[in-house]
Amino acid sequence: MQGELMKLLAIRAGQGRPLRVGLIGAGKFGTMFLSQARRIPGLHVLGVADLVPAQGRDALQRAGWTQEQITEAGFAKALKEGSTCITADSEALIKADGMDVIIESTGSPSAGIRHSLLSFEHGRHVVMVNVEADALAGPLLAKHAASAGVVYSMGYGDQPALICELVEWARASGFEVVCAGKGAKYLPAYNASTPDTVWNHFGFTPEMVATGDYNPKMYNAFLDGTKAAIEMAAVADATGLIPQACGLNFPPCGADDLAHVLRPVSDGGQLAHKGTVEVVSSLEHDGREVHRHMRWAVFVVIEADTEYVQRCFVEYGVVTDSTGRYAAMYRPYHLVGLELSVSVLQAGLRGEATGTTTAFNGDVVATAKRNLVPGEVLDGEGGYCVFGKLMPAAYSLRVKALPIGLAHNLRLKNAVPAGETVSWSDVEFDETDATIRFRREMERQFAGAPR
Repeated sequence: MQGELMKLLAIRAGQGRPLRVGLIGAGKFGTMFLSQARRIPGLHVLGVADLVPAQGRDALQRAGWTQEQITEAGFAKALKEGSTCITADSEALIKADGMDVIIESTGSPSAGIRHSLLSFEHGRHVVMVNVEADALAGPLLAKHAASAGVVYSMGYGDQPALICELVEWARASGFEVVCAGKGAKYLPAYNASTPDTVWNHFGFTPEMVATGDYNPKMYNAFLDGTKAAIEMAAVADATGLIPQACGLNFPPCGADDLAHVLRPVSDGGQLAHKGTVEVVSSLEHDGREVHRHMRWAVFVVIEADTEYVQRCFVEYGVVTDSTGRYAAMYRPYHLVGLELSVSVLQAGLRGEATGTTTAFNGDVVATAKRNLVPGEVLDGEGGYCVFGKLMPAAYSLRVKALPIGLAHNLRLKNAVPAGETVSWSDVEFDETDATIRFRREMERQFAGAPR
């Protein structure tokens, strides 16, 4: 695939038409992308937008850009010189002449929705690194993109896109997908983790944190289970897989045991049903590291429906469960932003997505980390008040659960005990808020739609 993409990119470069991309959000993911983008002939990073332009400059310099390759004199100059313009104006970046692809990497659901809609309006493809926005309202964003004739894509290198790739491989090979997912470092106690405790759990030193690549709320969202829930909701919405009623169980599991653990309960495994998503923990319940753990991996569990296929598994050394019916394929690592250019090239050169939302199957709801009292203001994912829990979307709508993507700067009206779901009726909110209205519209259009 990449070889063909590079041929197409070389043709454009030879015609003096490099593929031009804009990055919104110069955090860790964006910086990783920049480090590789500068090495790809024919790919021109036209601009980097960040609320703090100095952070954009710092990201470019850390990623290997020279001072001569960076400008603040506007997009016309960057377009003419082949340099990269730093700006705080994300709308101007989207509207810049010659722009082909926008990478949305802010992590803010409201910003992600706003930037995507403006990009579609101006004919820009969108690579949505902002999984938070995708989990909140991805189906409606994808519908808007299709109407505009542009691509709305997951970001390759991030786990959801890689999981979708494995699911596509399995189905294109004729296999039933029993389960798809990823690994993570998880213990139930982590649900209560806060930005004050996160670095101890990760084992990061003050020197590491001081490099500027480490956002405590973001890393805490990975630790407390929120990111896992958001990413699995995105996978469910892109693949048609249906979350279990319990959400995610995070069973401890190593590479050799995937097919044994991630099979239905009726066959001796831990899944409530086939065709679902799950995250496996790299830690045993007592804190010991799982043998051959899957912390950075993605996987798909498949089923052989005939004895012939089961024999083929044996003949080619495939590790199966004890019945020989279930097997797993996995990728041990993901390189996050270092691989993101695959999505940019795929969208800009072929008009294809590396995973995109098609349905509303999974939802991630705000769940109290501790006993919450009236008057408290929720501080969103990775914060001190709530974590995100995966639910089947149909159930989330039935209980009127508050999506984690909207659980920010909302004041509580009611007490919510630790571990309980925060509902819409528990918070004060503005029905005219643009993000809330977009989410409500998504629910109206996609609730109960065929999966």
